[in-house]
Amino acid sequence: MSIVRVLLIVSLTGFVFPVLSGELSAASLQGEIRDAESGHLLPARLYIQSADGTRWYFAKSADEHGSAIVYDRAREKSIEKHTTLSAHPFVAEVPPGKYALTVERGKEYLTATKEVEVTDKPVDVKIELKRWINMAQRGWYSGDTHVHRPISELSNVALAEDLNMVYPMSQWVTVTHTLPEKGRVDPQPIPTAPIFADPTHAIVPFNTEYEIFSVGPKRHTLGAVLILGQKEPLKIGIPPLKAVAEEAHRQGGLLDLEKHSWAWTPIIAPVMKADLYPLSNNHIWRTEFAFKSWTIENNWRDNPRIETDKEGFTELGWLHFGWEQYYAMLNCGLRMRPTAGTANGVHPVPAGFSRVYVQLGDDDDEFARRGFSPALWQMRLNEGRSFVTTGPMLTFRTSETPNELLISGAVFSSQPIERLEIIRNGEVVTTVNGEQERSLRDGPVTEFDRSIDKRNESAWVALRCFERQPNGRIRFAHSAPVFVDVPGKPIRPRRDQVRYLIQRCEEEIARNKEVLSDAELAEYREALEFYRSKLTTAR
Repeated sequence: MSIVRVLLIVSLTGFVFPVLSGELSAASLQGEIRDAESGHLLPARLYIQSADGTRWYFAKSADEHGSAIVYDRAREKSIEKHTTLSAHPFVAEVPPGKYALTVERGKEYLTATKEVEVTDKPVDVKIELKRWINMAQRGWYSGDTHVHRPISELSNVALAEDLNMVYPMSQWVTVTHTLPEKGRVDPQPIPTAPIFADPTHAIVPFNTEYEIFSVGPKRHTLGAVLILGQKEPLKIGIPPLKAVAEEAHRQGGLLDLEKHSWAWTPIIAPVMKADLYPLSNNHIWRTEFAFKSWTIENNWRDNPRIETDKEGFTELGWLHFGWEQYYAMLNCGLRMRPTAGTANGVHPVPAGFSRVYVQLGDDDDEFARRGFSPALWQMRLNEGRSFVTTGPMLTFRTSETPNELLISGAVFSSQPIERLEIIRNGEVVTTVNGEQERSLRDGPVTEFDRSIDKRNESAWVALRCFERQPNGRIRFAHSAPVFVDVPGKPIRPRRDQVRYLIQRCEEEIARNKEVLSDAELAEYREALEFYRSKLTTAR
């Protein structure tokens, strides 16, 4: 038996293609990705895998005007190997054999798959993507507020993933008291104006992530916070917390907590007056959930809604951990608006797998005058006119009578919805199950009308829904909260919610006592006193 040698051939564009030499020569796999209805070429994300699942291959553009960017990340069992392609034909050099092709484009097109067999002759393939919903036509535009990719790649990525807004972390600081300029990711000057891939897909290039893993020379994790949409470099390190927050807000930037489980998240939420809370974050992937034990020490252990197993969090448990902490903070008066980010560029996940949709239409005079703009999208994001999703689409409206909050809306889904839940002040008050209401299984649209009694106290109301995928995975959508303020009847947090947040602050003060200065710890103590003050009205 002869030995077949594997060679790596690097093209002039820098892409790597596995090619066999010896008895088996490479052949071309040529193809096009088109819209099933219009027939137009589409930008998209392409996976090429050997039929036995053991090898992956990457395409390049077959057009000199096109672009193709390889993404190759793996962590434990989670593997993400794809190419984002512009709206041009593609080509891949592969050895003879059978292959599985998978094509996706964001959340509004159905996944397309095709099996092909390559011999010693070029093979042509046409893949059609079927759009199941068009959210922009309904006035909703998507974004990923946490990306780690070079700015030069992002026009390709935004179009291939159908992301209307992309926020790359162009400055990334990991050591305390370090100026963000020292953590500049791209050697080129960072543009201050948005970059448009086309009129409705844009990149906001100037953003900073403070992700602190070291206090000076000492390895010691604090956590992360994102500054989105700043106008100029922040000339200040962190801590102190307040000074960074004040400067970011002065520039019109938004503060995003990045992840719920960071050590300092309960501290920075009230002290920095954070704007955004990630209801889906960079540990939620297209592939398997992997970080089961990460930050397990910060878990809200006596909360029955947070599911764990012998390895740590389940994927749904991880999500509920984030949601339960969000609900507790909302009940304490911290009215953060939801967002979502993937950290694509670091983790094995496509950009926008978790994304936030923001409503720009709906009789919005400014949108009618100006159309899509990054400034308007960011403003509406900060107003909470949004929902977060990994799959289904969720929209709703509210109106009021003297005694009730009326809720109406719709769930749009490509797969059956298992259940829809209405959340009031952190508690599920209404559940619609697929087995109980036939409309959930009659097609992609489920309309609903419900009313909530608002006489007893102020409240916030949100919706979330769960969609079961054919492979058994769960995808979800979660709306922003809508607030109803009743004079003299404020929201009262549950006592267990306040005690958990107090416990986290106390643990962090003790953990950082020998590491941070007294002035820096004073901000931690301020957060602790904020939560302690909520005990007087807790129920």
